[in-house]
Amino acid sequence: MSEPLQVWIDQSLCTGDGLCVQYAPEVFEFDVDGLAYVKDGADELLTEPGARADVPAGLVQDVIASAKECPGDCIHVVRARDGVEIAGPDA
Repeated sequence: MSEPLQVWIDQSLCTGDGLCVQYAPEVFEFDVDGLAYVKDGADELLTEPGARADVPAGLVQDVIASAKECPGDCIHVVRARDGVEIAGPDA
């Protein structure tokens, strides 16, 4: 079994392109500002800067793909246990 991951978005780099929302709408969503944010397990938008959401086990590959394909290089996928980035600009 893969280890738990978390994801966060640096909105200062978000281009509003929407690839992440297409890849994993269960995890990413646009807010009224046109930028993407992560959502928690209760489908609530996390708008605090650097807010992390748990990555559902069934969506790990989609979330990693969104980080790799993001034109703004603003999606960070990290290991929950130690915060080490496994996908994104600092991976």
